[in-house]
Amino acid sequence: MSPDSPRPASHAPFSVADHAHMARALRLAARGLYTTMPNPRVGCVLARDGEVVGEGWHARAGEAHAEVLALRAAGPRARGATAYVTLEPCSHHGRTPPCADALIDAGVARVVAAMRDPNPVVAGRGLELLTLAGIATQVGLLEEPARELNPGFIQRMLRGRPWLRLKTASSLDGGTALANGASQWLTGADARADVQRLRARACAILTGIGTVLADDPRMNARDLALPRQPLKVVVDSRLRTPPAARVLAGGALIATAVDAPARAQALAAAGAEVLRLPGADGRVDLAALLDELGRRGINEVHAEAGAGLNGGLLDAGLVDEWVAYVAPMVLAAGARGLFAGAGLERIADARRFRLTDTRMLGADLRLTLRPA
Repeated sequence: MSPDSPRPASHAPFSVADHAHMARALRLAARGLYTTMPNPRVGCVLARDGEVVGEGWHARAGEAHAEVLALRAAGPRARGATAYVTLEPCSHHGRTPPCADALIDAGVARVVAAMRDPNPVVAGRGLELLTLAGIATQVGLLEEPARELNPGFIQRMLRGRPWLRLKTASSLDGGTALANGASQWLTGADARADVQRLRARACAILTGIGTVLADDPRMNARDLALPRQPLKVVVDSRLRTPPAARVLAGGALIATAVDAPARAQALAAAGAEVLRLPGADGRVDLAALLDELGRRGINEVHAEAGAGLNGGLLDAGLVDEWVAYVAPMVLAAGARGLFAGAGLERIADARRFRLTDTRMLGADLRLTLRPA
């Protein structure tokens, strides 16, 4: 490295005050949990001489970023301050000017970022601009909770597809409904309210045609004050969705494998967009569907479906997180199961998950798991 080269962001030890200010920035970022998409959730705290002089959080795309709002709140007190940001400040012109430039112009002395921006347009350039301007930079403080705020944005930037969170509700013996289809309600009010929060944080809600035909669900986020609703996506290989289905209210994307112009036209008249994505097995290519959602700026997909689509997603290796609600009851023989698909002959071939969180919601147990 030549004497004129910018110094890389430091990983030097952080102080107790650094941890406290970044923890506050993370709490601010979480305020955008339901609103920032397709942008990441970001918070910023400005502190000088042990005092917080400004803070901000990004609310929605097209509006000011967290750093800009914190700088506005601080005014002249931003000069010489340390900025704690949950994501590396942006370095490019998008809908708003670069935050790195705003921090430089404000005269901050130090910037601490929880993590680098995975967006290839930024990817270290924001920290490099700050370093070239003589601002001390550090990265990596509370990185793991910062990453947990934006799993979908990170995955979309790195892999081109959204984070898929699969939700299931079952009895202790793995039943999702009785043989006659009765399933309301397996879980209690606390668990059902928690599901609404998961729906609300998603950019899209995914279900299958079996669920649409059996339950005629609305598949929206309810009981929360939201400025927008997630995109509703139906996997319907043979294009059987009724034009009067409630899931189409407000618009929906229907992924199909067949070329059926008359049925597609009827669904389009009902407000749906029909997208043909045939797979080799005559069903919808689920990986191609997620790739397409990624191209549309979808960060997180919340999947609520029956055993067929659940099994398809699992077999395709597309489940990034599984949130399983377990009710303290037994449905016994004949109950419908969680996953369909080819059975296994060896335990060694079982798909394994690691448990990342366990909590009680009323009388029900919620398990959060990720592929091992």
